[in-house]
Amino acid sequence: MKDILTLGIESSCDETAVAVIKNGREILSNIIDTQIPIHEKYGGVVPEIASRNHIEAISRVTKRALEEANLTFKEIDVITPTYGPGLVGALLVGLSYAKALSFAIQKPLVGVNHIEGHIAANYLTYPDLKPPFLCVMMSGGNTQIVHVKDYCEFEVLGKTRDDAIRRSI
Repeated sequence: MKDILTLGIESSCDETAVAVIKNGREILSNIIDTQIPIHEKYGGVVPEIASRNHIEAISRVTKRALEEANLTFKEIDVITPTYGPGLVGALLVGLSYAKALSFAIQKPLVGVNHIEGHIAANYLTYPDLKPPFLCVMMSGGNTQIVHVKDYCEFEVLGKTRDDAIRRSI
């Protein structure tokens, strides 16, 4: 059976990240360009500045991810950008880049929900993990307790729109 190589592109907030994943379970590369130092002086993420920095970083980060995985665009089977939720301008950079890349190299494009991506990241850390399981998901100050019934079937058991659970850990 042929290995499936995925080029994942994440640009939902203040980090431009590109990873190459083999068969949905093995990380071949994971390059992250953080903007934390840029936004620190403002006391939080400035959406327009984040978007502009994604534009500057995305090609470079993608190239590094492919180099670290020792692959070329031709060897990639699918491109998977984050489509939301997140900062609209930042998401548009990653999604537009992924769409153009998909068209240029004639590979399928499959959008990824940011929250579901956090849940699916568990499969990378624990390759033998299979649903059902409970997951605590924290992102952007939001916290959810999720019953993962199957790979694409979720039930939110509880949630908050602040970082209360983070402060209590």
